[in-house]
Amino acid sequence: MDLEGQKVAVLGGTSGIGLATARAAVDAGATVVIAGRDPQRLEKALKELPATVTGATVDATSTDSLKDFYSDLGTFDHLVLAVSGRAGGGPFESLEAEQLRRAFEGKFFAYFLAIQAALKTLREGGSIVLVTAASARTPFPGTSGLAAVNGALEAMIPTLALELKPTRVNGVSPGVIDTPWWDDMPQERRQAAFAQMAASSPVARVGQPEDVAGAVLFLLADSYMTGTIIECDGGARIK
Repeated sequence: MDLEGQKVAVLGGTSGIGLATARAAVDAGATVVIAGRDPQRLEKALKELPATVTGATVDATSTDSLKDFYSDLGTFDHLVLAVSGRAGGGPFESLEAEQLRRAFEGKFFAYFLAIQAALKTLREGGSIVLVTAASARTPFPGTSGLAAVNGALEAMIPTLALELKPTRVNGVSPGVIDTPWWDDMPQERRQAAFAQMAASSPVARVGQPEDVAGAVLFLLADSYMTGTIIECDGGARIK
C-alpha cells in the first residue's frame, strides 16, 4: 500500500481512527495534513506524529473554515473523513429531535460540506474515504439515531462514486472501536461494556483504531476500488 509522493488530508485526524489513519498514511510514504476543531487536541496529536505531519484547526460544519483549510492545503490526492460526534444515541422513545439534528449537523452535514468544499482542490482521480459506523446496517438497541446519520452517509457513497468519477469514493464502517468516543463513559463501566461486546464478537475482542486505519489505507491505495463500503466490525453483522 504505497502512497509515496501523495498528499492525504484527514479531517478528524486528531484522535482515534483519524489519528491512526494519519500515522498509517505517513508509514506508507504520504505527506499528511490532519485537521480537527480542538486546538489543544491538535497540538497533542502533532506531538505524537512524525515531524513531517502538519495540522490545522478546522470546523467541518463551517463552510468558511473548510474553504480556508483547502485554500491553504492546495492540490491534494486523498480526503479521509473521520469526524465523529456523540449526539444521537439512546433509546428511540426518549431520543430528542434536537439531539438528532445535532447528530446530523456534527457528522452528516460535516461530511457533506467537507466533500463539497474539497472538490476544487482534490486531484481528479484521487479519492475520498468516509468513516461511517456499523450502526448503519447492523441493528443495535439504542442506536436508531446513529443508524440514521451513518445510513444516510453510506447511501450517498455509490452515487458520489458515479457523480465524481474518476475520483473514487469509498467508505469504512467500523464496529465497536476503543477510541476517545467512549471517554464520557466511566472507566469501569466502559471496561465491562467492552468485555461484554468482546464475548459476543466472532473475533473475541473490540476493535482498535489501527484495525480501521488499515482498511482506510487499503482504499486510499487501491485505485480500482470505488463505490465500496468495507465493514470493519469484527463480524458484528453476522452474530
